[in-house]
Amino acid sequence: MPQASKDIQRRLKSVRNINKITRAMELVAASKMRKSVSRVLASRAYADAAWETVMNLVQRLDATHHPLLEERPVSSVAMLVVSSNRGLCGAFNLNIVNKAVQFLAKEDLPEAHFFTLGKKGAQELSRLRKHIVADYQKNDITASAGELTACADELVSGFLAKIYDRVFLAYTDFESSLRQVPRIRHLLPLYRQSKHIGHIGHDLESKVTANDREYLFEPSLRKVLDALLPRIVEVQLYQVVLESEASEHSARMMAMRNATEAATDMIDSLTLAYNQARQAAITAELAEISAATVAVQ
Repeated sequence: MPQASKDIQRRLKSVRNINKITRAMELVAASKMRKSVSRVLASRAYADAAWETVMNLVQRLDATHHPLLEERPVSSVAMLVVSSNRGLCGAFNLNIVNKAVQFLAKEDLPEAHFFTLGKKGAQELSRLRKHIVADYQKNDITASAGELTACADELVSGFLAKIYDRVFLAYTDFESSLRQVPRIRHLLPLYRQSKHIGHIGHDLESKVTANDREYLFEPSLRKVLDALLPRIVEVQLYQVVLESEASEHSARMMAMRNATEAATDMIDSLTLAYNQARQAAITAELAEISAATVAVQ
């Protein structure tokens, strides 16, 4: 009995320490989530307006106006997978990698050349023996679109050089702190049927028509498109990363909250077991004392 009580006490101490750690990690993740969500909400209006403008233009243009609009037979595919640098966020990283792999198989696309933002995605793709072209450094909270310029430039240049005929983004769409959905986003070529990112442009289909606006290009159409379209690609990539970061911190907060609750339940169970063992030890001692008293009498 004494040995059992000591074992339970050791386990109680260990679980209480875990409980403190997971609680602290939950608070940190909640703080980062609030910052990430505020950035997502602040950028959606701009990304929405930018995408609406481009979609209006794309309806009036064809591939002869700019190489980023060119549709080609698909012989090579690039996919950027946005994940996290750290774990302890449930199935967040596994879900997005599985979504990317399943999408390629479902659409009967060639084996993709993968680009990664986030160490965990790169590790999972390496485990699956996928070809990773580049692994870009990712911060916990992306401060500006400029941090993603190198990645955006490589995707655009690869498409323009006809190394890749399609470019996709695999990311996690932030819907709420309780719901994050892995999605695939068609990035290049730019055309009217492209799906929107997350909440961006969900109702644009009904309000954008081909003839509701007229555009005057200065100094020329090609120069405007050369400046505008790569910038739109960068904006969409930036919004994807913000969506994924908000989703990551939300997933980590919920995972740590669940771990904290599980540790609390275990503490309650161990405390009950310890009290029962302690009571059993006291009862056994009282029984021995009573037996010894009777024997003496």
